[in-house]
Amino acid sequence: MFSKILIANRAEIACRVIRSARRLGIGTVAVYSEADEGALHARMADEACAIGPAAAAESYLNVDALLRAIAETGADAVHPGYGFLSESAAFAEALAAEGIAFIGPPPDAIAAMGDKIAARRIAANAGVAIIPGTEDAVDDIDEAARAAREIGYPVMLKAAAGGGGKGMRLVWDEAGLREGMASAINEATAAFGDGRVFVERFIEDPRHVEIQVLADGAGTVVHLGERECSIQRRHQKVIEEAPSPLLDEATRAAMGAQACALAKAVGYRSAGTVEFVADQSRNFYFLEMNTRLQVEHPITEMVAGIDLVEQQIRIAAGEPLAFAQEDVARRGWAMECRIYAEDPVRGFVPSIGHLSRYREPAETESVRVDAGVDEGSEISMFYDPMIAKLVTHGPDRTAAIAAMRDALDRYEIRGVAHNAGFLNAVLGRARFAEGRLSTAFIEEEFGAGFDPAVLDDEARRVLVAVAALVHARLAARAARISGQVAGAPPLRHTGDWMVDLGRSRHAVRLDEDGDGGGIVVAGEDGAVPVASDWQPHERLFSGTVVGTPVTVQVERQGTALALRWRGHEVRARVRTPRAAKLAAQMPAKAALDLSRFLLSPMPGLVVALPAAEGDTVRAGQPLAIVDAMKMENVLRAERDGRIVAVRVQVGDSLAADQVIMEFAADE
Repeated sequence: MFSKILIANRAEIACRVIRSARRLGIGTVAVYSEADEGALHARMADEACAIGPAAAAESYLNVDALLRAIAETGADAVHPGYGFLSESAAFAEALAAEGIAFIGPPPDAIAAMGDKIAARRIAANAGVAIIPGTEDAVDDIDEAARAAREIGYPVMLKAAAGGGGKGMRLVWDEAGLREGMASAINEATAAFGDGRVFVERFIEDPRHVEIQVLADGAGTVVHLGERECSIQRRHQKVIEEAPSPLLDEATRAAMGAQACALAKAVGYRSAGTVEFVADQSRNFYFLEMNTRLQVEHPITEMVAGIDLVEQQIRIAAGEPLAFAQEDVARRGWAMECRIYAEDPVRGFVPSIGHLSRYREPAETESVRVDAGVDEGSEISMFYDPMIAKLVTHGPDRTAAIAAMRDALDRYEIRGVAHNAGFLNAVLGRARFAEGRLSTAFIEEEFGAGFDPAVLDDEARRVLVAVAALVHARLAARAARISGQVAGAPPLRHTGDWMVDLGRSRHAVRLDEDGDGGGIVVAGEDGAVPVASDWQPHERLFSGTVVGTPVTVQVERQGTALALRWRGHEVRARVRTPRAAKLAAQMPAKAALDLSRFLLSPMPGLVVALPAAEGDTVRAGQPLAIVDAMKMENVLRAERDGRIVAVRVQVGDSLAADQVIMEFAADE
């Protein structure tokens, strides 16, 4: 067994590897860039080494810097995590040349599966079903157009060297192909240093299902069942679950057998994932093989009861698998939500900044948090915007979803925008509960965008009741403060009140509830008893509304209360009827007219400026391309106009809402 492992990665996955290594009694070395100095993973490890500037190319992708760190610390093995160099055959070969174990598959297996075109050929020869597409990379747009016409639209442009949504474009016609191919090539080149793309038929209404495999050095290959990863945005997974609500036992067995056959065909060793695309009738086709640990590996661990990182380490140390296929059993259901620093209200633009408050839900047998941050951490523009992975487990799918929604309600994050509320809203959709998933789920269910201030009847009833009880507790405390003005009317916390809940107003009457230790809110929903032991210093309201347990995040903002629950977020004010009437007469503040400016919707780097000062542009025309957290974003003109000033240059770093261009006023 190894004595010391260096983790060639950062954040959440580095912390995850450290935990398993520590259980095995193995020392750990973290590496960090200038942007990650003092980061959680660097503090958790037994040792930590600086490896370079913030840019990944100069630190986490710098093989020479990593080899120096290995030599300095005396590490005898390297775990690459996922991303960065985890699927670099050259890195694995460089380690082997230095006598350092790579905790991953052999370099030739990485190379074979890393080239998506070669992987398709190997899969077909191994008897794995593949999607119709080009045999080789397409050299130019005309060749791609000819191939697409033969395959039939819609088609998917895919990077030959990549994954994770980089260099992928779904196109529905030739015009879209000609525009999308340039972006796919640019994105693939930037992400993988390889701009080759190929064309593949797009399976309509598809689902993304993958099989986890483990293979040891003795030739034993087993699979641990499947994960459903269909809830995606821009080809990036958002919510995953195990098992899949789509598969039956026959399909599961067939998919698992094909995954194992592919692993054997390439002489695989370590943990790996074979990804499939499936239609709603359970027909499935090979997508790619990820020769590394997957982000979503915890749900398989929860269901199979097997520590995948531990297995990777043991296999790399030469140990055979201690179990056979017939020993693998599924236990219940698991869900994973990826908590990202992004703003769903503004089209999911990345968010950077300081985590001024960070409180995870308590870990239990059914709740697990894999995080790479703690309170005070910085979310940087240089890396992936993931904050943490929240994982829940239950005896069945319904229980796993319920545990996840409750855990999301208890997850407190301040200082950056995040997607926890959006994830809760996704889980609350009836279609999700029914298991009717596809990779287009988010686009179809949230096509008009995400507005957390829109309340359904249940949310309105709960949040009115919680706002009323919180107000009653605050008013009762205020009434007990000494030094009250002589002759002033006594402060009250019951009686008639108006609750302004975001965009709606609700007349209620509050009465003490002697039985429940709370109050009864009488209004449009009838008598609603609400009970809690909440106190004014607390940010989590835990109690019951009409006997149903609820957890609502409560944050005082001046005279208002910011309430967050089940994906809803509103500002509430509780006033006397007279105060509410007077407040309604206050003039509304006029919004600034920003229609003449192109603003950066996110922090990022200016990659290109297709339009210049003095140009007349048409609606839909590309104006700027901004790279944000490893993804290219094309900013387009909303309407026809003339550019009078360009305020940035290619290579400039942008802040959110920074002015990029100014247009002429309407004439």
